[in-house]
Amino acid sequence: MEASNQKKKLQGYVGFANLPNQVHRKSIKRGFTFTLMVVGEAGIGKSTLINTLFETKIFPIKEETVVDAQTGVEITSMGAEIQEGGVKLRLTVVDTPGFGNSINNEENWKPILENIESRFDAFLGQENRVIKNKITDNRIDALIYFIKPTGHSLRAIDIEFMKRLHTKVNLIPVIPKSDTLTQDELTGFKSRVMADINYHQIQIFKPNWDPLDDAETVADCKDMLAKIPFAVIGSDKSYENDSGKTVRGRKYPWGLIEVDNESHNDFVKLRRMLICTHMNELKDATDTVLYENHRSQKLFTMGHVQDNTVFREYNPAAYLEEERRLHDLKMQKMEAEMNAVFQQKVQEKETKLKQSEEELYARHKEMKVNLEKQRIELEEKKKKLMSTNRPVTPIDKKQKRGLFSL
Repeated sequence: MEASNQKKKLQGYVGFANLPNQVHRKSIKRGFTFTLMVVGEAGIGKSTLINTLFETKIFPIKEETVVDAQTGVEITSMGAEIQEGGVKLRLTVVDTPGFGNSINNEENWKPILENIESRFDAFLGQENRVIKNKITDNRIDALIYFIKPTGHSLRAIDIEFMKRLHTKVNLIPVIPKSDTLTQDELTGFKSRVMADINYHQIQIFKPNWDPLDDAETVADCKDMLAKIPFAVIGSDKSYENDSGKTVRGRKYPWGLIEVDNESHNDFVKLRRMLICTHMNELKDATDTVLYENHRSQKLFTMGHVQDNTVFREYNPAAYLEEERRLHDLKMQKMEAEMNAVFQQKVQEKETKLKQSEEELYARHKEMKVNLEKQRIELEEKKKKLMSTNRPVTPIDKKQKRGLFSL
């Protein structure tokens, strides 16, 4: 008996409309996690920018350091628990001091890639446990890559690094200390950087929007997308601007550069995308795309091949069509094999007939030659007999006596 889904309108209150509130309360109680990696040369402003983003001193407290002896690149993790409006965020910032500081920087990307993949492997190991307790997720959700503000284009180390890691992590390119460039220089530098990224087919994180989103959200996402790579400045110092308002910024003899002023830099757009609007999307992209690709490759190298037909929905019409297609292929294969056997038999018969014909022709020729020889011999004997005037049939003595008796 087939079951039918019908929309029912309740006459009274049941309570399942409160499910979103239950999920919200559980999320607030449990809190959220976010792991951010920053990569760039020393003195480029990584610590200042991160402290400015989260408005707290994160970098001075170091928890874990791993040094790669071959490249001199360190992997340093720092953690902080931030609370805002009753929402707790356990933030982990992974720094990479030593990157780009050596004479030979060809393999500076290797320890960073190994660290990202080791975090994937650790998460995979927890998923594959028989008894699953609380799973600790320390996968890198986003990587902010600091592009040195040279004003020219991407350097070889920038291109090589992003090409090696763009399929493993959500790349967010930024131009720190953007106040060292004029507005025209910054505009040209951004366009050249994006041209290099597109030419080398490097995947960077781009804010997406849904067709059902309101016009304001779509416009905001498009505005963020137009600002990539983000030209930012960071500062934990406050000054009073011309309006008498205390703002964070950098003060120069010629004026004040405000951190949170969108007409001065793209810091507000970066913070909005990274924290306010797309933090969950970054985590989803890490879990459903980047980690799943790594997981599939890892299991494939271990000899595990996924059978996609196991969870395929059964469709009788499609099944019959597939059966008919397989039957037709089988018949075509059998017909081709029979044609091949027939052609082989015909070829063998033709070869045998041709061989017999050649043998008969040779025998006929040999018999003809022998008959010609016998004819010539007989002609010679006849000539000899005619020349001696002897009767053709000789008479013996008995025949002679018979004649005389007559």
